[in-house]
Amino acid sequence: MAQRRGELQNVTESSFAPRTVSDIIALGDPFSVLGPHEIAPGIWEIRAIIPDADAVTLLDRDGRTALTTMEKRHPDGLFVGTLSTFERPDYRLQIERQGHTEIRHDPYSFGTFLSHDDLMRLRTSGSDAVYTKLGAHHLDLGGIQGFLFTVWAPNARRVSVVGEFNNWDGRCHPMRRRHEGGVWELFIPDASAGQRYKFEIVGFHGNLLALKADPMAFAAENPPATASILKGEPAFEWRDEEWMKSRARQDQRKAPISIYECHLGSWARVPEEGNRYLTYRELAIRLIPYVKDLGFTHIELLPITEYPFDGSWGYQPISLYAPTSRFGTPDDFAAFIEAAHAAGIGVILDWVPAHFPNDPHGLSYFDGTHLYEHADPRLGFHQDWGTYIYNFERQEVATFLVANARFWLDHYHLDGLRVDAVASMLYLDYSRKPGEWIPNRYGGNENLGAIDFLRRMNEVAYASAPGAMTIAEESTAWPGVSQPTYAGGLGFGFKWNMGWMHDTLRYISRDPIFRRHHHRDLTFGLVYAFSENFILPLSHDEVVHGKGSLIRKMPGDRWQRFANLRAYFGFMWGHPGKKLLFMGGEFAQEQEWNHDSSLDWHLLNDPDHKGVQALIRDLNQAYRSIPALHERDCEQKGFEWIVSDDEDNSVVAWLRRGHKEDAIAVVVSNFTPVPREGYRIGVPVRGFYREAVNTDASVYGGTNMGNLGGVTAEEAPSHGFPCSLSLVIPPLATLIFVLDRV
Repeated sequence: MAQRRGELQNVTESSFAPRTVSDIIALGDPFSVLGPHEIAPGIWEIRAIIPDADAVTLLDRDGRTALTTMEKRHPDGLFVGTLSTFERPDYRLQIERQGHTEIRHDPYSFGTFLSHDDLMRLRTSGSDAVYTKLGAHHLDLGGIQGFLFTVWAPNARRVSVVGEFNNWDGRCHPMRRRHEGGVWELFIPDASAGQRYKFEIVGFHGNLLALKADPMAFAAENPPATASILKGEPAFEWRDEEWMKSRARQDQRKAPISIYECHLGSWARVPEEGNRYLTYRELAIRLIPYVKDLGFTHIELLPITEYPFDGSWGYQPISLYAPTSRFGTPDDFAAFIEAAHAAGIGVILDWVPAHFPNDPHGLSYFDGTHLYEHADPRLGFHQDWGTYIYNFERQEVATFLVANARFWLDHYHLDGLRVDAVASMLYLDYSRKPGEWIPNRYGGNENLGAIDFLRRMNEVAYASAPGAMTIAEESTAWPGVSQPTYAGGLGFGFKWNMGWMHDTLRYISRDPIFRRHHHRDLTFGLVYAFSENFILPLSHDEVVHGKGSLIRKMPGDRWQRFANLRAYFGFMWGHPGKKLLFMGGEFAQEQEWNHDSSLDWHLLNDPDHKGVQALIRDLNQAYRSIPALHERDCEQKGFEWIVSDDEDNSVVAWLRRGHKEDAIAVVVSNFTPVPREGYRIGVPVRGFYREAVNTDASVYGGTNMGNLGGVTAEEAPSHGFPCSLSLVIPPLATLIFVLDRV
């Protein structure tokens, strides 16, 4: 912090060149001055900067015997001592300060740590070197405990480590620049796990920047505090080998995937203790059994990489390698993941490589230049969110992000990454008017660097984490989002079907009397349903910012609103595509989602809300147990229309097929409050079609109208099929039948 404390002038002449302590601190290689230096054969001069020390004594390697008292060459902390030895001295420093004595090792008595190969691997996309070499890592050097600090800041004039171990004083621990990699490094002995730290950086233009959090920190302070925290050796021992092996054998496209999207900070709180958050370990005890009981296969977490502002819901992260401390420690988070795996639940993380906030302690203007972001705001600034855009064309930035994806999958055994705001990454003119964006080198609006980054990220993710999946939130018609990179695609495993969500929510929100005029909103999704591997999302975005909850979107009186929602859920679970539902939707949360409070769990005392929850449980059970409902979610051969054009009655019906010939399910929806009796639909074969789900069942809050458990097909051709069913279709209801026996 030299500029904060004033320049140090008139240092007594010595055998080294710098004229001031500030000169020493500003050196790209302070080791050329500090530490032990042989100034004549057998004569070693030991130099140290220890601000506020009253006296410093050189001790032997064991810290027991005094060798010499160091001379204080400047009142602000330059000490010099001389030893006579023909070997490089091994010593310790005894520091007297305000009546207290401490003994420690000299950071400047150690050599370099990162090899040339390490530095080169930092630029290798997909390498784990970014998180195994950069950041702060605990080292044990023959009994000398400490942390090696490394940071990429190629344009900085000076970088110092500051923290609890040096009173946040940038004069104490200036780092060594490794020119070949633009990386700074310093081993600080005696630094210990749990201590807070940051980097003090003098930028390219010579100005002292705000203290920066470590971009690679594995742990961080609980906001609004902003320091990084030293994380010791991993204390967590994974016991989910069987889960990881079975996951690797699974074909996700053919598997039932039903995702419970969750914001950990507002799923449930503890009102009697100041409305505090549940911890990761408490969530493992309460959330995971709840999700398992409802039959979901996965939990998707809104971003938990450390973020400063609660109102961003995690979508403006600062420390991409640190689980947020709001809910506990990194090991607590690992315990949550393992508990999910033990319960047979996968965990997906919302991951945000599209943008980052401009908080001064973060990545913005990191070394006094636009290091992580584009300098030109037409490329580097999101107008909608007030955030910076990564410079994906810079190799080190793309490598940093690819490594981060690998880190979460590898280090925390996550089962998937859902990538936020992919459309904003793909298009240079995303949410920009003419003149507010810069075309690519071919004159187009495609962000070529982002495309290359996403492809590489997906390749690395699937190679390093067998059985895991990547999911794109992509809202445009960009081709091949979920196609392999070798086929020209972006390489994601799945894509959110935003078009289906918008169309069907618009349809179901209309009064049933008008639905006949908007029938295409219900059916249009099947025109492109198999162009990608789709997930059908009813996400958090649909229940915030004045949009109201799902149940509040439904028209009609109370009974009709609940019946509409149940019918819509049945339609969704019977529709091709994997499923995603945001928390609260499973019991028809009445209020719009509020990230500052718990869900309204008291609503489960109401039978209508309890009925919706029971329906979701049964839909998940049917989806998982009926092969026809999931095996060909992503294949055209798994779907066939039966009734698509009965807009007058607002009825649709379709066939779902599994891999086996007799794996057949039939889905029928009636989106009017008028019951349909004797409604005939065609089916491919004779047999008994069991009514597996009826959203109008009384147990869900319906009228209990239905087909008495099932219907036997007749040899009466209909809708182009040789056989048919004569059905009772309840009002505002969806029925799912499964061929039980031929």
